[in-house]
Amino acid sequence: MTLSRRGVLTGTAAAAVGAAGVVGWRSTSGVEAAVGPREPVTLTWWGNHAWEIRCGQRVVLTDPWLTRFKTGTYSAEGADPGTRVVSQPEVVDRYVSTADAVLVHHGHYDHIPDVPYVARKTGATVLGNESHLNLLRAMRAPADQLSQVSGGEYLPFDGFTIEVFRSVHSCGGKRHQFAFPGTRPGAVPPRPRTIADLVEGGTLAYVITIGGLRILSLSTAGFDANELRDLQVDVVLAAPGGEPGVTDRLLQAIKPVKTVIATHWDDFDQPLDKPAVDWGGLTKLRTSVETAGSTFVTVDHLKSITL
Repeated sequence: MTLSRRGVLTGTAAAAVGAAGVVGWRSTSGVEAAVGPREPVTLTWWGNHAWEIRCGQRVVLTDPWLTRFKTGTYSAEGADPGTRVVSQPEVVDRYVSTADAVLVHHGHYDHIPDVPYVARKTGATVLGNESHLNLLRAMRAPADQLSQVSGGEYLPFDGFTIEVFRSVHSCGGKRHQFAFPGTRPGAVPPRPRTIADLVEGGTLAYVITIGGLRILSLSTAGFDANELRDLQVDVVLAAPGGEPGVTDRLLQAIKPVKTVIATHWDDFDQPLDKPAVDWGGLTKLRTSVETAGSTFVTVDHLKSITL
């Protein structure tokens, strides 16, 4: 028999599928699917939440922001809202060569400014919600490559699948806030000039199933427990920060996960070609992960891990 889409095959069905080296599960649409035989999957970290996820010739990118213009985000003064948005193709070209899909998790300045150029360079399909895509249109992203999602989608690509989940941005402080909230529905806004123009726009989470590996990608410490309850994945990309105990609650909401890889933990005012500098959240994240019995992994700038 089978469990829900968030579980795995059990009983005789599981034995038959397992013997073939294939893991079964249900997609967000409720359709029975097979993950496929395990193949090596390599994750390369480009800082912040920019990841290249590669299996053979198939490549998925998450929030590929590589220009890393100086903002002061992790300084005592905090980010200057008037900081100009910059994208430098010559920087992106050092790292990005190809992509089949680009996953936009939210619209902030440390996530999307390079996405239009990456889309033009690679021809990749870009997934994001209405606000994210309107911001990208305003930055001259190719319209025919933009795919609007909102949560609940199960999207098969050649060699991998993407499931989309509604999520929330992490917040903190006395007022439980985060920087530059807001949305951009309907009409395309004026071209963003400063980082304050790049509003959060809603947050999404994704599960990438590639090479038989299921990866939950979270761009902030926030998450929607109802969306992710009893989710079965092999790897979580988890960010530090947010409200106290948020990672503990995440790891209690999903099914036990083997590996948690830290993301969005570096001070991105620091150079990408130098070792990552922890902005201060890594220790708490490690404690939560190890307390839950998962393996905690950090990957330095421009380094890779193969699973």
